[in-house]
Amino acid sequence: MVKLTEGRGKELFRKYGVPVPRGRVAASAEEVERAVRAGEVPLPCVLKAQVLAGGRGKGGAVRFASTPEEARSAAAAILGSRFAGETVREVIVEEKVAIGRELYVSFALDRTARLPLLMTSARGGVEIESVDAGQIDRQTIEPFPGLAAYERRRAARSLGVAGPLAGELDRLLTALYRLYDSEDAELVEINPLAVVGDKLLALDAKVIIEDDAAFRHPEYAALHDDRTPLEELAREKEIAFVQLDGNIGVIANGAGLTMATLDVLKEFGGAPGVFLDLGGTDDPKKVTEAFLLMAQAKPKAVFLNIFGGVTRCDTVANGLVTALGSVPPHERFPLVARIRGNNEAEGIAILRAAGVTSVPDLRASAEAVVAAAREAR
Repeated sequence: MVKLTEGRGKELFRKYGVPVPRGRVAASAEEVERAVRAGEVPLPCVLKAQVLAGGRGKGGAVRFASTPEEARSAAAAILGSRFAGETVREVIVEEKVAIGRELYVSFALDRTARLPLLMTSARGGVEIESVDAGQIDRQTIEPFPGLAAYERRRAARSLGVAGPLAGELDRLLTALYRLYDSEDAELVEINPLAVVGDKLLALDAKVIIEDDAAFRHPEYAALHDDRTPLEELAREKEIAFVQLDGNIGVIANGAGLTMATLDVLKEFGGAPGVFLDLGGTDDPKKVTEAFLLMAQAKPKAVFLNIFGGVTRCDTVANGLVTALGSVPPHERFPLVARIRGNNEAEGIAILRAAGVTSVPDLRASAEAVVAAAREAR
């Protein structure tokens, strides 16, 4: 998926006619001051770090200014700082508005219904996950007719807007759905959608573009905001690879097994870090590439959890042993393997001959790798 920063999201909003405050993205404090002095951004203004993590307001990544000098100072304090593991390289500076109410609006993909989903709530300004389900209105949208007038009217009722504001909302929802559909988005979210007098303004923009539609959107090819260098390298090699904050590496095959593996490690007090999904491959070369990527992340221990259905356990084991030989001795880490299924006995024999701990029980193997990570730490 391609996640856009707020600034890039608002550029899309402007393109499709979704109203946003006056403002711009800047990469230096001097650029911010020039924009304010030139009247590009009215005072007072707000400056926000351009990072993908939430909670910027609580984390000091949002500041206010009433003069050009204050704007420059606020930008200098934010730029170059670290927030949620990211270095802030840009800020968005925009007019501060008098908010009457804060609402929530989004279009997302309902994977169960296999349809677009319109979600609205009068409880905007907070994480939608923290809002009681009864305060969120959900409507699945049939993609061929698109967003219907009665669905927009229902959204207005759920948000408690009427009169001219209902007309504003109608136009905003139409534009937002057109963006969602045309850009092949997984999610387009406005939180908060502010009521400012008789107008609506998108004070934030969260946009996620579906990777599988990338061939239709070459303009996003250069955006790697949400990927680490190793994740980018894995993407080039067509390996499903994600870096988290923990210290235990996970290699599994299939999304379900990978998620279950992360869960059982957490149950035993482990901290999953890098995880990669081999999918259905048992190509030793691909397994070797995947493991060497894992090694570059320097985990304290690695858990290999493979179910051999289509995948052959022995070929996965061969790839793993080949990769182990390429890791310098001073960079090696404990490895615990659990492989079950097709050619299981052969795979276990290959691993044990290479000195790899092989434990057939899931819980016992997870407990073993958590203990190994603690000892290594």
